[in-house]
Amino acid sequence: MTTGFYTDERTFWHSVGLQALFLPVGGWVQPPSGAAGADTPDSKRRLLSLVQASGLIDHLAVSSAEPVTTDDMLRVHTLDYIERFKATSDAGGGDLGGFAPFSAGGYEIAALSAGLAKAAVDDVLSGKHDNAYALCRPAGHHCLPGGSMGFCLLCNIPIAIEAARAKHGALRVAVVDWDVHHGNGTQAVYYDRDDTLTISLHQENCFPPGYSGEHDRGEGRGAGYNLNIPLAPGAGDDAYRYAFTSLVLPAIEKFAPDLIIVASGLDAGAADPLARMLAHSDTFRAMTAELKDLAVRLCGGKLVVVHEGGYSEAVVPFLGLAIVETLSGHRTAVVDPTLEIFLPQQPGAASLAFHRQVVDTLVHDWAASQV
Repeated sequence: MTTGFYTDERTFWHSVGLQALFLPVGGWVQPPSGAAGADTPDSKRRLLSLVQASGLIDHLAVSSAEPVTTDDMLRVHTLDYIERFKATSDAGGGDLGGFAPFSAGGYEIAALSAGLAKAAVDDVLSGKHDNAYALCRPAGHHCLPGGSMGFCLLCNIPIAIEAARAKHGALRVAVVDWDVHHGNGTQAVYYDRDDTLTISLHQENCFPPGYSGEHDRGEGRGAGYNLNIPLAPGAGDDAYRYAFTSLVLPAIEKFAPDLIIVASGLDAGAADPLARMLAHSDTFRAMTAELKDLAVRLCGGKLVVVHEGGYSEAVVPFLGLAIVETLSGHRTAVVDPTLEIFLPQQPGAASLAFHRQVVDTLVHDWAASQV
């Protein structure tokens, strides 16, 4: 079994400019004394460093990729947006709206980031690798067909999916987004289509601000092919695992995809500055294992994990390592030192019951919508 691992140093050079957390500096927002905002290269670079230092890198097929082309982008994005993005990037960078600033060269780096996802999907579908992890930066799951949003400049996963369909023919694809923020960009691309099942587990009302989406099921041909699972702040390991077994896995099994893709944001991890959840490395290890087993049963093991958000430079490396270890089937000697802190912080019995009740309600509503 081989696991592809896709990364490129140039993606770590993407810059969102000077920010205090996610706010641009200026007016009443004081410049930070340390790192320039939440979306820095640090958490992703430290994940790569841990993969290397742990020796896991020796068990992976590591490569870069070519950037996506304009034709690749146009299968998902409007020409107007692509032209505005390119022109702004060439002029030194800026902000096209939706909390997604970028510096000079942002267009080329985003095209490379999407290219990593595209290559990972193509290589798994072609049988070159059993599964794959694409360490993309910038992320993509918030980007809309006609505009940037939430640190996302191109919709990486849909671009990869549509490039694969252009090359390999019709494909049924299930996208599971466990980023703590709603995968609104991916949802927007596929909301009226029945060839792609989109599932998002996210913190209720977090981002886009105020959005939960539990009643948004798709429309037209896509009715019944979009599943949102908003979890209350503080939901920890048990809530994620319960949602997986109760909703995510049954929905995918019913859909019977040819390929499963994960939008792997790691900001549901405890201590992330942009969310209030309590998932930990064993949470991500378990969810990856469940999807890996399901992919073996449904689609010959074809599973691709595409990196999205995650902003705690101390925690993200251990979450990502757990995922890549599970994909590759190789456990390193690394022991996650954060578990002794985050395990005792998990919800108690009353809170566990509440979070499970939230999921049970979503299960009931989803089942009713499928009749």
